[in-house]
Amino acid sequence: MKCPYCGYLKDRVVDSRESRDGDSIRRRRQCLNCARRFTSYERSDEIPYMVVKKDGGRERFDRNKILNGLLKACEKRPVSLTQLEKIVDKVEQTVQESPERELESVNIGKILLSELRQIDKVAYLRFASVYLEFEDVSEFMTEINELFEKKQ
Repeated sequence: MKCPYCGYLKDRVVDSRESRDGDSIRRRRQCLNCARRFTSYERSDEIPYMVVKKDGGRERFDRNKILNGLLKACEKRPVSLTQLEKIVDKVEQTVQESPERELESVNIGKILLSELRQIDKVAYLRFASVYLEFEDVSEFMTEINELFEKKQ
């Protein structure tokens, strides 16, 4: 570790502590040349999980983006934030357990639709209307009829 004061390359570690959240190690060091102390942080490199969009583009997996979509679909519906967070947790777990670091958005959408269908039919239809990109009212009616048939 290079001393930030004199540039010397040798030091000794005086103290090491894990950070509060456990994702890094804080080390107090003392330069062997000028004897001044400085702090360094050690973190592991994290390879991000990626989502492959319908158009082939890629973006980082963002749990907040999924939660915001669910919140819009469930607006003014009797669905708790806890229920939505459980859905997002399930999706995040699926992404993390995937052997690949990339997951297609279609697979994420299927999970979300399946979970919403069980929780709230109106929220399901709202989400489906955006996610499935209905071209006209007949496609929307077909989805409603399928939902109604499975209910009975």
